[in-house]
Amino acid sequence: MHTLKNHLILFDAECPMCRLYTQAFVSTGMLDSNGRAAYQEFPAAACPLLDRQRAANEIALIDRKSGEVTYGIASLFKILATSFPLLKPVFLFQPFVWLMSKLYAFVSYNRRVIIPAGVKTTASEMQPSFKLRYRLAYLFMTWLFTAWILSAYAPLMSDLLPAGNGSREYLICAGQLFFQGAVISIVHPSKRWDYLGNMMTISFGGALLLLPAMFLSTWLMLPPLFYAAWFMGVAGLMFLEHIRRSKLLSLGWALTSSWVLYRILVLLFILF
Repeated sequence: MHTLKNHLILFDAECPMCRLYTQAFVSTGMLDSNGRAAYQEFPAAACPLLDRQRAANEIALIDRKSGEVTYGIASLFKILATSFPLLKPVFLFQPFVWLMSKLYAFVSYNRRVIIPAGVKTTASEMQPSFKLRYRLAYLFMTWLFTAWILSAYAPLMSDLLPAGNGSREYLICAGQLFFQGAVISIVHPSKRWDYLGNMMTISFGGALLLLPAMFLSTWLMLPPLFYAAWFMGVAGLMFLEHIRRSKLLSLGWALTSSWVLYRILVLLFILF
């Protein structure tokens, strides 16, 4: 593996994912030992060519010798092409570059709701831009996959819950988005899209936690009570995560209360 020398990658200190993968670049020798720094701590005078707002949106890679700066997927491909020269043609293939740039933007502009920031900075510091189209795309994707998994899981509890048609879980998940969207629009409208992104991350994460039980069902004949208990355990974890993220967003208990209320109302509707 080759090292991309004399380069500095600027990461978002508030983003756990950014800290993790840039540290991996350094620890594996893909970058020099001093090849990473937080953009929040990087002095503006150190690189006049750096677009600081763009660096907040897309990870920046600075050539220490020339001062040249690349951003986003181009930064990652430059590091990977140096470490794995045989893959360089792939990183130059324009359709692949275009596709990965869209995927990178999708993750980057939603990174604060996928894994919320654990480190607080002052309000005056440069923050990532908000792109509504990427947040809407994230809400749609998480709604689609969450509802799909729930639709596959629900029959495992068929002896305890009335059977529903194929659209039930999709309507329930969509209903939660609109219900909580209305509540947050009343309680704290400026945090609407941040909250909804976090809420759907919780829903999607909960759906993923149902997959081990679904895999078990293909090998073992377990009673519906087992799957119901698993579902309730996952719901409990989701409840705790909702409380945690609401605190990080300084939203208090109103959104958690309405989140629980919606689920109770849906359960009563299904049962009766």
